[in-house]
Amino acid sequence: MVNVSLPPRTRGNLIRLAVLVLVVALLVPTAVSAFTHTPVGIQPGTIEERPDGRTLISAQGFEERTATSSQKVTRVVSVSPGGLPEWTLRRSSGVRYFYDIDPLSNGDVLISAGHPNSSFIRYDPDAGERVWTERLGTDDTHDVDLINGDELLVADMRNYNESADRNDDRIFVYNRTRDEVVWEFRFERIYNESDGGDYTDDWTHVNDVDKIGDGLYMASPRNMDQVVVINRSTKAVEMRLGSDGDHSVMHEQHNPQYFEGPNGTPTILVADSENDRVVEYARTDGTWERTWTLGTGGKLNWPRDADRLPNGNTLVTDSLNHRVIEVTPEGQVVWEEYVSWGTYDAERVALGEEPGGPTIRQQGASGAYELNGSAQKTAGASDRPTFADALSDTFAGTPISAEVDWFATRWSHIIPWIRPVWMSPWAFASAAMAVLILLGWGGAELVVRRRRIADRARNVHPRLRRGLRSDGAEDETPAATDPDGADED
Repeated sequence: MVNVSLPPRTRGNLIRLAVLVLVVALLVPTAVSAFTHTPVGIQPGTIEERPDGRTLISAQGFEERTATSSQKVTRVVSVSPGGLPEWTLRRSSGVRYFYDIDPLSNGDVLISAGHPNSSFIRYDPDAGERVWTERLGTDDTHDVDLINGDELLVADMRNYNESADRNDDRIFVYNRTRDEVVWEFRFERIYNESDGGDYTDDWTHVNDVDKIGDGLYMASPRNMDQVVVINRSTKAVEMRLGSDGDHSVMHEQHNPQYFEGPNGTPTILVADSENDRVVEYARTDGTWERTWTLGTGGKLNWPRDADRLPNGNTLVTDSLNHRVIEVTPEGQVVWEEYVSWGTYDAERVALGEEPGGPTIRQQGASGAYELNGSAQKTAGASDRPTFADALSDTFAGTPISAEVDWFATRWSHIIPWIRPVWMSPWAFASAAMAVLILLGWGGAELVVRRRRIADRARNVHPRLRRGLRSDGAEDETPAATDPDGADED
């Protein structure tokens, strides 16, 4: 047997060539994705059952924050029963995001627009103009409701008071006629500084508040993983679902809906956002029991709204799959609309805000269900596993499965805000790996060539000193004078 020994330089060049080929191969999916991408925009998906009347949908958007901002659009859209757009309201100057939307009885729409300075807009879609706009000095407010005729019920987050060294996150009632706040409830009454998020910044992230009865307000302090019902008169907590850090119940939820079952059984339907599911809880003898879970097996990505409809189906806003779906209690999609980018809220105009309907127990459908019947127009809604899905599946059952699941969830919820819309999840993962390999390659080259680099640096230093000395000598040369000793004019 003949042993062939390659010179070190040849071996090094072969390794470099192999790394280069690998990097190019990892970048191929990015090129393919760029040429084959079809924008989602606004379009229907599955339409098996047509609703009565229009559906309003808000898309939070991510404009001004990304190189592909023109495709991460902030807008409110009204779509027909067949999923065709009827009118669209785009954001205006000073408005970055659209959040909660409420259809009003006369056909107007109340919109919460925010960050950094929130605006509460009453919009007349028939006239195509604003009726009024209120700015109450709040920041990034996700929800405002019109109650009692002329009052605004506001969920006020990111309200740290620097001068008092106190967090004033709260829900409050503002009377438009009197131009003043007539009631408020501060969350410091029931939470400690160590609870929730950063006390000096986004402490509670209260993202929703609803009037659910006379003198009863239900709030969703997301960072506390809780839904609480507050008595307006006594400011006592009448009901509480969940507890801070208990992610088996809820994890950073959005937009709970309250309704009652047989014999007045309190029931809460909520978009359990960080757990990528929708859940329903019923309260019996002071104890909450989960009666329904939608989204087992994936296919929901950060849902942020869920409303029970009078027909027993549920209208779900699946934010990072950029769609709204109506599903049966068994998880069958019967209506689907895609609106890019980052859907936040959806309402059926004919039904008004938070219409309510039969509980899951009333329908005899308690249990956990997967989603079926989607048109699969976005990567996360399809049957093909995403990079995050594959990561979790690969390490399932291993000692590090919990850590990998945590990373995969963070990846699926954060990367879409960074990833260009034309790049698929797998293409982005491949491109990220290529960048890491290039960085590792560069680091390895620095280590391998460190002596050569050091030698060159040492050689450059004396040359530089000699050059500086030479320049200095030239500067010290006396200036030429006139032979006759006279200066020139």
